[in-house]
Amino acid sequence: MLGQPLIGAAGLLRGAKLLNTPGLRRFVIIPVTINVLVFALSIWVLLQQFTPLVEKWTGYLPAWLEWLEWLFWLFFALAAVLVVFYTFSILANLIAAPFNGLLAEAVEKHLTGKPLPGGGSLLGALREAPSAIFDELRKIGYFLLRAVPLLILFWIPLLNLAAPVLWALFSAWMMAVEYGDYPMGNHNIRFAEQRKRLGQKRMLSLGFGGATLLATMIPLVNFLVMPAAVAGATALWVEQLKSEEM
Repeated sequence: MLGQPLIGAAGLLRGAKLLNTPGLRRFVIIPVTINVLVFALSIWVLLQQFTPLVEKWTGYLPAWLEWLEWLFWLFFALAAVLVVFYTFSILANLIAAPFNGLLAEAVEKHLTGKPLPGGGSLLGALREAPSAIFDELRKIGYFLLRAVPLLILFWIPLLNLAAPVLWALFSAWMMAVEYGDYPMGNHNIRFAEQRKRLGQKRMLSLGFGGATLLATMIPLVNFLVMPAAVAGATALWVEQLKSEEM
């Protein structure tokens, strides 16, 4: 049990190494380009809004708790980074969804030596773009239904101390859901079944999602997170999550 989060986290590193594999590099160019542009925008937004946002939140601190202001700064700073970077991760994945599916397909073929039935090309990925984007929108709906109550906690005194931790756990789960979709979606496994499979190995999933979330907050590294996470999720799918009968 204790090893499962480490195996999940190692999946991200495995994915990063796979990106340099001959035959896979060409599938990385478009996702990396999209990620660079979107994360550059997210960093700009964070730099512009960080201080006013945190000052606004700490302004709600009651007078009798002013001595805890430094702790609130720490928690709210962490929350701001998590919210901004995770939100822009959703945007990046929405735009890159068709190409991420193609990358997952190429990685699985490399790992198993077997092409997926009906395997596509760049043109095929573009044809599948509406369906891929619809799947992303469905994940966004799942995210919003759970994120809004968590965000409300940030405005409730005392409970807001736990909010960043809960948000981090939720974001790690969503990262696993987000990137696990690409290899499983290639096998026509629907969203509900995807969540079931990830939930069966929840600690593995949280380890992978947590490592991915942390990597999004590291400058320059975050530019490669999306394709590395797609490749890593595919490796975990092949080695940990895929049923024997498939």
